[in-house]
Amino acid sequence: MKVYLSVDMEGVTGLTDPEEMHTGGRGYERGCELMTADANAAVAGAFDAGAGTVLVNDAHGSTKNLRIDLLDPRASLIRGPGKAQRMAQGLDGSFAAACFVGYHARAGVQDGVLNHTWMGKEIQNVQLNGEPCGETRLVAACAGYHGVPVVLVTGDEAVGEEAREVLGDVETVAVKKGIDKFSAELLPPSVAQARIREAAARALGRLGDFTPYRVEAPYTLGVEWNSTAIAAAVALVPGVKQVGSRHTEFTTDDFTQIMALFGIFATIGGQIACGSGPYG
Repeated sequence: MKVYLSVDMEGVTGLTDPEEMHTGGRGYERGCELMTADANAAVAGAFDAGAGTVLVNDAHGSTKNLRIDLLDPRASLIRGPGKAQRMAQGLDGSFAAACFVGYHARAGVQDGVLNHTWMGKEIQNVQLNGEPCGETRLVAACAGYHGVPVVLVTGDEAVGEEAREVLGDVETVAVKKGIDKFSAELLPPSVAQARIREAAARALGRLGDFTPYRVEAPYTLGVEWNSTAIAAAVALVPGVKQVGSRHTEFTTDDFTQIMALFGIFATIGGQIACGSGPYG
């Protein structure tokens, strides 16, 4: 049995501060250790359930956060930028199941710790075929495109609710309860990681209960940006249409193009936002 892990950081045990998410920030190095420990808990649960192969994808920011020297030696790791499929790099139809570790709620969820969708402030909202879309729905849809079910989502309470709304009876682990965007009630790492390990094993032990999350093609990605300048710039990408002053849309029959496009969006949007000074 092959198991795929997509590991983000905002939903990792113990983390609430944006400084902890970025290289050089206060607490970042410890955050990487906690991120790796959450991933290891899911890896251990997968092997407890009989997995033969576990592939881990570092899906946060620079994608150079997970500590390979601390990773469970039974797993392998995809690390570094330039990944065409970004948060779903390496995922294909050969996997029996996918697990999302350290995930967070979509942009605008009031009690979602560090809530956002793909970019921290440049994106207001995302829709996939007209439905509100956070990273959980997005990557689950990519997994479904490959015929792979998502069986576990860990993070805060808000992302667990979002995951169950999208995926049904998926296993979830809440490692923290949001108070506001930058504050939460936290579980100690030893408790949270024990629960992640148990949930991963439990999910894979009832693998037959899960079906892939499938979105019907064609796939239309709608993005509401926070800036007219970003919307205008990304609309220069072939196939992307500007449908409002801050809205763009892209339609395709190939979901891998959706994942790749988000990487292009991040490059363009980030450059414009960083270069626009006080006007954002």
